[in-house]
Amino acid sequence: MAGLYFHIPFCRRVCAYCDFYKSVETSRMDPVLEAMERELPAAAAWIADRRIRTIYFGGGTPSLCDPGRLRRLVDRAAERLDCSQIEEFTVEANPDDMSGAWIEQMLRAGADRLSVGVQSFDDDELRLMNRRHTGRQAEEALRSARAAGFRNLTADLIFGVPGFGEQVLRRNLDRMLELGVTHLSAYHLTVEPNTAFGRRTERGIFTPVDEETSEREFLLVHRILTEAGFEHYEVSNYALPGFRARHNTAYWTGEEYLGIGPAAHSFNGEARRWAAASIDRYLAQAGTEALYEEERLCERDRFNEYLMTGLRRAEGIALERFEALFGRPRLERLLREAEEPLRSGSLLLREGGLAIPPERFLVSDAVIGALFEAE
Repeated sequence: MAGLYFHIPFCRRVCAYCDFYKSVETSRMDPVLEAMERELPAAAAWIADRRIRTIYFGGGTPSLCDPGRLRRLVDRAAERLDCSQIEEFTVEANPDDMSGAWIEQMLRAGADRLSVGVQSFDDDELRLMNRRHTGRQAEEALRSARAAGFRNLTADLIFGVPGFGEQVLRRNLDRMLELGVTHLSAYHLTVEPNTAFGRRTERGIFTPVDEETSEREFLLVHRILTEAGFEHYEVSNYALPGFRARHNTAYWTGEEYLGIGPAAHSFNGEARRWAAASIDRYLAQAGTEALYEEERLCERDRFNEYLMTGLRRAEGIALERFEALFGRPRLERLLREAEEPLRSGSLLLREGGLAIPPERFLVSDAVIGALFEAE
């Protein structure tokens, strides 16, 4: 089964850390939503598996949209794809958009999971990140969603923010647990070049935290959440039993997914393609092949991607499955390359598989990169 992703690229304000494709031209929302309906018929034919298991509205800020308008996109998709067995329907939301009426309407539109962009409950930290909500609004949004009937609530949290430290982080985590989130995505702040933080770093007026602070805060998040009963099941993701993100897990396990909207990506098992990251091009080309660029994965790409996505998960990669996909010689090479991280404990060999222990996930990129097959 496949996943269906709708990218709503509009934001009222650009966060200081964000390097995703987005636009503050919210007046163009309706034309883009209409173009997404035009894109759907031809785009749906690109994936082989027409049975949709998960639906995800991401962004940008999908909560800027009327819930009925989002439902209309799902209904249009159901004309071309089998949406009769949806297991998870997620909508990303900013806390200050989540009025009681919006939450109720989103429930009626079929959503059963909200992904709330909290990031922090500390107002000073939120201002630094240029978020447009307050800590109080974030609390009220999570409480209102639970009271309305959303039992599957995930929230984003950012740590590693210079100038705030462990006390603020601990308070943020405690508040998340008090408010009853069932899933948490905890991201270390990454300073990207084309962001406000990136530009400030270049000018020498913003300094990212050092490696020691990063590790200390990462381990604090890991300890508090796992002691509270959460599974640390992917580098940045924690879930109570039964509440893992099904849509995102499909990305990490190589399932097909179809992306609709500006800059949205799709994968059909053999190739990846993406729509133009331009509102103008999207409006002009939605529904045509000219909208997309495409990359067909070679054997080396498939090998490296399998390692990357597999070792980011607590389960790691099963060696028997790996051999079936890539052959005995590649398996033997992988095991040779794995000897050093196995000795250091940053990689484990257990139950017929290779896995990075969750408490070492912070160094996962370095471990995985050392196992990649070079060109």
